[in-house]
Amino acid sequence: MERILVALDVPTAREALALAGKLRGAVGGFKVGSELFTSAGPDVVRALVGEGDHVFLDLKFHDIPNTVAGAVKSAASLGVWMLNVHASGGLPMLDAAHEAAEAVAAQSDGLRPLVIAVTALTSLDADTLASVGVAAAPKAHVLRLATLAQAAGLDGVVASPQEARELRQAMGPDFLIVTPGIRGGAASSGADDQVRTVVFGYRTANYWRRGSAGCSRGDCKGDSELRPSPSRTPRTPRTPRTPRTSRTPRTRNLILTNCRSNRKNSWPALVHSAYEAYEAYPAYYARQVT
Repeated sequence: MERILVALDVPTAREALALAGKLRGAVGGFKVGSELFTSAGPDVVRALVGEGDHVFLDLKFHDIPNTVAGAVKSAASLGVWMLNVHASGGLPMLDAAHEAAEAVAAQSDGLRPLVIAVTALTSLDADTLASVGVAAAPKAHVLRLATLAQAAGLDGVVASPQEARELRQAMGPDFLIVTPGIRGGAASSGADDQVRTVVFGYRTANYWRRGSAGCSRGDCKGDSELRPSPSRTPRTPRTPRTPRTSRTPRTRNLILTNCRSNRKNSWPALVHSAYEAYEAYPAYYARQVT
């Protein structure tokens, strides 16, 4: 389950820490984005790091190089496992982010946060990119920005699953790819603003899923009950993982799932929805990504 990063897209630290407490040990880490960070500040990050969690600070730094370098150092001081910047900030900005992370490693215990670059937001399609002056097709645009990030020494990129195969072929086996926008079950039909997505089959080896607890902004429709397949035995609960000292992931493909639900006791469906993504993703991309 180390491939799964759960987005704590909730407005308060109380909700975020409660969700993290329920999922800890079942997923690889947690994403703290703009909504939660603006509301709760760096203390929520410190609280998660204090529990031994891998925290992906998703603030998408995009500014002049000196400002981004300072932001990277501040983020690293919180103990985050991974952070991101916008690749469209240009090579000097990406270089500054990389150098800031290396400087943190030199001044501390040798560990540094993974620094990845956002290529094109999954809400951007060809028409929207063209409206802001990007004439290239989304896939070509993503590949160009990924090449820029790799040239700056960054650890990887955020891109949609539609570009995963080409990115892996072009960037090589050691480049980290974080992919939001993977859909399944009821989440396939839910309204959101991501347009470059991929849908996997929603039946897994052990479970059928009815409805979805992994839905955006609390807009959950249908029953989130999980029913064991009559032909299979449900998997036994997994034991919590032991926090790792290394910041380098064992896998170079990570799945980011936007998991938010206001339903009472709906988090088990969330965990198994993550299992679905974990199991379906390698099957879908077996010949494309690895």
